[in-house]
Amino acid sequence: MPATRLLGRRGPVKAYVALTKPRIIELLLVTTLPTMVVAQRGMPSLGLMAATLLGGALAAGGANAINMWADRDIDRLMARTAGRPLVTGEVTPAAALTFALILEAVAFVELWVLVNLLSAVLALSATLFYVFVYTLWLKRTSRQNIVIGGAAGAVPVLVGWAAVRNDVGLAPLVLFAIIFVWTPPHFWALAIKYRDDYRAAGVPMLPAVASLKTTARQIIVYTVALYALSLVFAEVGGMGAIYGVAAVVLGAVFLVLAVRLLQDGTAARAMRLFSYSITYVTLLFSAMALDQLVRSR
Repeated sequence: MPATRLLGRRGPVKAYVALTKPRIIELLLVTTLPTMVVAQRGMPSLGLMAATLLGGALAAGGANAINMWADRDIDRLMARTAGRPLVTGEVTPAAALTFALILEAVAFVELWVLVNLLSAVLALSATLFYVFVYTLWLKRTSRQNIVIGGAAGAVPVLVGWAAVRNDVGLAPLVLFAIIFVWTPPHFWALAIKYRDDYRAAGVPMLPAVASLKTTARQIIVYTVALYALSLVFAEVGGMGAIYGVAAVVLGAVFLVLAVRLLQDGTAARAMRLFSYSITYVTLLFSAMALDQLVRSR
């Protein structure tokens, strides 16, 4: 979409909001709140939930804005990202970086004051990992970029757990592992559709540097690991039947879709898997929270 059309449709406030990648923030918060319910074994206070979600959203938004600042050169080369504010000129690089750093500072202070220091440190660590390990290093140099870099997106479950219990034990680490292994099949499925974009930008995302068969096989490997970890959490997390049934059914559907992608490696099939991966994580974590809310009555 031409930049002139974007400038006519998006004002300054919307441009700054776009820097934070709101849809990604929504997905991160979908995992944070249910984790808090599990940690509490019931519903946490509204104040704690609001403070944790606000701090998490600010931290994630700041990290995403720094990502756009660092990637503005390659974003110009990809159709999927050509409409981002730094590419269209709606926000200057200096303004974007300043905005991002302010968000990070506010997030840290807000979490420290209203939640606890551990949650603030964990949120900051996710930003640092996302920016320095994934964005500035791995994204442009390794086909394992999203595998390792995806750890940043798994930290919000640790933040949610720490907000309630002020510690991190085995159960939240398994939740971290679930999101960690969910990220590659989720992102690679999307990257299959945009593999030409990544090639044009010189980004070695797996579908851009390997065959679709190789990518699909890797997706199956991570999907199997995801399925196994979701079942392990039923035990270590003290889950009941609601979560157990959801984990079995949702994981089976995920695996079937991954196998079908191997059999029919089209962009349309990949996008079905990508869409389901979002549904999967939303329903799995929702079932997790519902399980604990029902059992706490």
